[in-house]
Amino acid sequence: MVMDAQGGGIGRQVIAALRKEELNIHIMAVGTNSAAVSAMLKAGADEGATGENAVRVASRRADLIVGPIGIIIADAMLGEITPAMAQAVGQSEAVRILIPFRSCETIVAGVKDLSTAALIQDAVREIKACIQNNG
Repeated sequence: MVMDAQGGGIGRQVIAALRKEELNIHIMAVGTNSAAVSAMLKAGADEGATGENAVRVASRRADLIVGPIGIIIADAMLGEITPAMAQAVGQSEAVRILIPFRSCETIVAGVKDLSTAALIQDAVREIKACIQNNG
């Protein structure tokens, strides 16, 4: 599951990078709005869903959840992440690969301020490692 909000730009970039890797994976795009989901579908997601309930259901079903760090912070991303969304992602049994952008008023100590491209590349490396380790 790739989750994003606002315009879905980060999710779009993650999905495009994963598709270049030619991994045999099913990608569900989940967004807080239809623009985010549309961007992720155009990038190659297999299916998409929008809204709070979609986040809750998909979080229960996902093996991996990938997205900006704000997806685990209530009211992040200009308020698009509801408390229920953050809770669903946070309580999921899925492995979470969070991309630490500083735009969510959250700074993770010890994490360098990298370019978006570098952060996406690192996320893809982590996703590949999770897939290889879990078969």
